Amino acid sequence: MVKFVPRGIIPAMVTPIDEAGRINEGALRKLVNHLIDGGSHGLFPVGSQGEFFALTFAQKKEVIRIVVDETRGRVPVYAGTGAVTTREAIETTLMAQEMGVSAVSVLTPYFATPNQKELIEHYIAIAKAVPGLPILLYSNPDRTQVPFPTSTVLELAAVDNIIGIKDSSGDMSMTGEYIRLTRGMDFHVLAGRDTLIYATLCYGGTGSICATANVDPRVPVEIYEAFIAGDHKRALDAQFRLAPLRVAFSLGTFPVVVKEALTMIGIDAGPAILPIGPMTPENREKLRKVIADMGMLKK
Repeated sequence: MVKFVPRGIIPAMVTPIDEAGRINEGALRKLVNHLIDGGSHGLFPVGSQGEFFALTFAQKKEVIRIVVDETRGRVPVYAGTGAVTTREAIETTLMAQEMGVSAVSVLTPYFATPNQKELIEHYIAIAKAVPGLPILLYSNPDRTQVPFPTSTVLELAAVDNIIGIKDSSGDMSMTGEYIRLTRGMDFHVLAGRDTLIYATLCYGGTGSICATANVDPRVPVEIYEAFIAGDHKRALDAQFRLAPLRVAFSLGTFPVVVKEALTMIGIDAGPAILPIGPMTPENREKLRKVIADMGMLKK
């Protein structure tokens, strides 16, 4: 039986690159320490915010290697290993296991839209390939167009090393049902929508994998730690302070906003990978105000 509880605030890390598209190792190591120093309870490289869809296999391996090395066991490392095909997802998951990650998060396929029977078989095949490695399901239907109904999650929750789900649906009814139906099982639900961290904790979730935590992890960490301490007012106040940054994601094409925000606070995240371009000057100034209001803007 695989016993692993994903909990707390786990930043969905950006992947810093230079102008030539190479991994910026120095900036990535700086980001790791920024996140851990800010109280993060884990790190999640090579996810959606980390532009996994635009990285080569070698680049994914390089990012995971650097993050595991720089983390030095201080917090768990969860690597994103989702892919369109089962073959590639297994290959990437095996690589992440070899690099020494604590767990993986596997997004549903995208572009291809498997039916639910095919989706279940996809995840079971991955789980069987790495029987000792904890696996988080990852639902993001807005981007993948692949639904993750409760019946499918309930069936997969019975698999020994599938230990939870990152739910980025933004649908609290769905999140609540994931939690209700898996009570009593070794299965845990994490918020994938940054504006719903507090709500998910109230329902019984165990934390969040969130992109806004790249910029100032202390705010989402405060949501979680205040909630655990029973201080709901402080937790909700922190959730409200975090919301403007998540809302600001609309100021640019995903995932450029967080990369530009990091550059504003002194971590050279570099550009988004083409075809995604930079923010407009007008929207950059709006983002700068959000960052200034959070007290994170470098003088």
